[in-house]
Amino acid sequence: MTKQALPYGLWPSPITPAMLAGGIRLNDVQWSPDGNYLLWSQSLDGKTSLFAKPAHDAAFDLSGDLNPSGGVGYGGGDFFAGRQGAAFAERNGRLYYKPYSEGLARPITPAFGACASPVITPDERFVIFVHTYENKDVIAIAPLDGSEWPRILKQGADFYMQPAVSPDGKLLAWVEWDHPNMPWDGAKLFLAALDAEMGSLSEVKLLDGDENVPVFQPIFSPDDSKLAWLSNAGELDQLKLLHLGSGEVETLVQGRVLMPAAWVQGLRALAWSPDSQQIFFLENQLGQTSLHSLSLGTKEITRIDIAPYTLIEQPCVSAKGELALLAESAAKPARVLRVFGEGVEVIARSQSDVLPAGFLSQPQAIAWQSSDGVTVHGLYYPPANPDFEAAGAPPVVVYIHGGPTSQVFDAFNLEADFFTSRGYAYFAVNYRGSTGYGRAYRDALKGEWGRIDLQDTIEGCQALIARGLADPAKLVIKGGSAGGYTVLNALVHHPGFFKAGICSYGVSNLFTFELDTHKFEAHYNASLVGKLPEAAEKYHAWSPIFHADKIRDAVAIFQGSEDKVVPPEQSEQMVRALQSNHVPHLYKLYEGEGHGFRKKVNLIDYYETVDRFLKQHVIF
Repeated sequence: MTKQALPYGLWPSPITPAMLAGGIRLNDVQWSPDGNYLLWSQSLDGKTSLFAKPAHDAAFDLSGDLNPSGGVGYGGGDFFAGRQGAAFAERNGRLYYKPYSEGLARPITPAFGACASPVITPDERFVIFVHTYENKDVIAIAPLDGSEWPRILKQGADFYMQPAVSPDGKLLAWVEWDHPNMPWDGAKLFLAALDAEMGSLSEVKLLDGDENVPVFQPIFSPDDSKLAWLSNAGELDQLKLLHLGSGEVETLVQGRVLMPAAWVQGLRALAWSPDSQQIFFLENQLGQTSLHSLSLGTKEITRIDIAPYTLIEQPCVSAKGELALLAESAAKPARVLRVFGEGVEVIARSQSDVLPAGFLSQPQAIAWQSSDGVTVHGLYYPPANPDFEAAGAPPVVVYIHGGPTSQVFDAFNLEADFFTSRGYAYFAVNYRGSTGYGRAYRDALKGEWGRIDLQDTIEGCQALIARGLADPAKLVIKGGSAGGYTVLNALVHHPGFFKAGICSYGVSNLFTFELDTHKFEAHYNASLVGKLPEAAEKYHAWSPIFHADKIRDAVAIFQGSEDKVVPPEQSEQMVRALQSNHVPHLYKLYEGEGHGFRKKVNLIDYYETVDRFLKQHVIF
């Protein structure tokens, strides 16, 4: 079939704003301890639901009208799959327990503060969880039947995550860290004797980690003899193992990127085989993750082929030896997979596979040399539409991820396809500061936020132009949160380089952001920019609001009214400056939305608005 010639950006596409708004977000998957139930949580239109699937029956909704959502920091750690039922954190701040059999979900804890990362003890009498209230975080314990007020097991640190109970119920391991660190800067792994009946810990031991060594995900072997975890004492990560009987610590794997950035509770990268003879782990390489197994007997590492998937998350193994995980690729939307023997079963899908492959752009990992001699990474999505073509280099939507300690993966990216199917290219910049390329790469942004991320973005675009992959007259920069901060700085410091900017809940004033943001990131600026008052000049130099008079290019700004991370005033200050300087702009405030948009009606409006905005200010 001959393609029709039509200018870039005007190609008709079947990928509609409603399609982006209608996708389900898969959050986590877990087996019950006996392997009889597979549970997962998924979110749609601002509502999260918890589903359970018996071995030989259809899945059913466990949560009903309740909204299982971890409420500590950025969320995560929604639920725990027990043998007879599941414990989950509800958006109202309470923990609930729902049996797999008949019966309604019952509250375990009173409604104050917020909970995350519940863990049911092996005897199914108690639940241990992370709790936050009035900026104080603790690890707490409560009877599973809700008959008593929760008790504090551990307090004193600023943050806690990933509590894990040994199979005999006698040991508790957890990770904690303190300001000014983020969990990937430095954290501590502790092990203690647990008396669940008394609600107390004893013989508390520091196993690994300090202010400069982060640790991640303690996990006990099913036979109660070992504890595994991830650590980072250098450029790359290590998989470590403690023999509980002898106290010996082994380093089993090193020299790989194994540890995700712990932005949320409940993340996992490790799983044990039921015979305690294998550890499964994830490795991150150039924006793709792969699953591997390590034999404790031979120390042999085997890659587990789960083609065609390029992003694998939340691995877990049942008592029957079956794997479950979240998986996706550029051509396959996220799904819950059950892996058994030589077979793979799709248990749940984030959306149906209705789009022909010709409308799905295949990302290309690209790298370029920065002007100061560092190899920088990104993903380039070329225009993709089987029905249309255009001559010359395409306009490019340059996407800047948030965090900034985050990463864009080679995975299903319907937003990228929304643009590429219309005739744009899409360029995701994994600038220095991103996770996934080693510690030096990530730490390069420390003290340089605003400068290095912007340098890598500009030089990445110049590399695309030099390779004939981008129209230099039609570059668009787009990002949210920390990415929105880079968008605004790009428009300030490089006017005319981008034809337009799209900024969602972006930081515009580092001074007020320092004062107003939530507890998790309360000291993040000190690491990324510098401590006040000593670094006041840098705060002023790299706060877009103080240089908004330099912006000349059209900008669209989007904000949630309930955003506690980047409050609306950050966007509204910038909008007032754009108005006074007569810069072409638009502003949308979405009522009831927080840090990121979840409601269908708002997502539809967002993408419709962006499409019209780009046609007006870039294509025409």
